Amino acid sequence: MSTNSTEVIVGGAVLAGAIAFAIYAGQTTGFSRGTDGYELHASFRSLEGISVGTDVRLAGVKIGAVTGMDLDLETYRAATTVSIQDGIEIPDDSAIIVSSEGLLGGNFVEVMPGGSPFYFAPGDEFSDTQGAVSLISLLVKFVAGDRGNGG
Repeated sequence: MSTNSTEVIVGGAVLAGAIAFAIYAGQTTGFSRGTDGYELHASFRSLEGISVGTDVRLAGVKIGAVTGMDLDLETYRAATTVSIQDGIEIPDDSAIIVSSEGLLGGNFVEVMPGGSPFYFAPGDEFSDTQGAVSLISLLVKFVAGDRGNGG
């Protein structure tokens, strides 16, 4: 009987650990959060390194996530939807850019706040966007000696 109760206790401990890990992973990745937030839209030239679920940050603090990406077949730009946490008001002249955490880090979407006294309403679109800068193309230009002045 002691072997049976030991197995039950160890099995319960393993199950509790698995549940705790699942809850932690859900909170860390944002899957546990409901739809508490509002959506804004943006059109980027390039979303290299960005995918659905990528962080949206303001002053380095996560305020939302990328919730949708699609190709606009008329403009050939990346139509993007981001979800911003409720209670965070963003001035309507703000810019949204694709930033990098460094040479070896990943990309994220950053909101650069403007100074307008008016704020985005749910469903509004950023007019000032800046897409991803390809480090490979920058390195190729540097190695090739392209100074951008024609010679």
